[in-house]
Amino acid sequence: MREYNENKETCGTICLKYLLFIFNFFFWLAGGAVMAVGIWTLIEKSDYISLLQSNTYMATAYILVVAGVVVMITGILGCCATFREQRNLLRVYFILLLCIFLLEIIAGILAYIYYQQFFPMNPQLSTELKQNLKNTMTQKYEKKGEEHVTKAVDKLQQEFKCCGSHNASDWSDSDWIKSSKASMRKFPDSCCKTPVEFCGQRDHPSNIYKEGGCITKLENFIQEHLKIIGAVGIGIACVQIFGMIFTCCLYRSLKSEPY
Repeated sequence: MREYNENKETCGTICLKYLLFIFNFFFWLAGGAVMAVGIWTLIEKSDYISLLQSNTYMATAYILVVAGVVVMITGILGCCATFREQRNLLRVYFILLLCIFLLEIIAGILAYIYYQQFFPMNPQLSTELKQNLKNTMTQKYEKKGEEHVTKAVDKLQQEFKCCGSHNASDWSDSDWIKSSKASMRKFPDSCCKTPVEFCGQRDHPSNIYKEGGCITKLENFIQEHLKIIGAVGIGIACVQIFGMIFTCCLYRSLKSEPY
């Protein structure tokens, strides 16, 4: 009977080891995916996101990158702890899983806060964000020392095929239009459907993106991107629950064994 129980315990331990190894493999892949989403946000989208004068979205992206790196390191540590059957490593591994779980919760809260900024119950806050974007575009475009704003505005208008914050007429109030730098242009060249130098001089729907402003399209993009961030976070959090359960079970099965 004793031999049977020992074999049964050994079989259970082996099964837990393989389950935890499979979990760590997919967990490592998930970490790479999370890090990729964060890096993509920072590299490709940070320019025009910064126009909104809010650090919440960027903080969420940085948390995703950090969480992704920690997840990948944790996955490797988990594999070592599993096959070496060391309780100390399993303990560290469990703590790291818990820390990652907390990071995901923080990222989720930040994403929710930012979502509420764009789609709030109180429309006044959303109006303030729209006005901030308009002020940034009209007051800082082509100003000395604000080159990053100029680059971000041009990128925003070209990628989203839009002109101005609310609409193209916003540019009539801009400091740039009133200056000699405009060179008779009524809109930046990035407002043109086919951008070439001085194309902003011709005010016609066939030449300028007249329909809708950039803020609406930017809001739609952020809404969809926040859904991606939320889905990735929830997916990994759900997988982590199984990982923590497997870790606890393996730790208990090794409790009576020597280090």
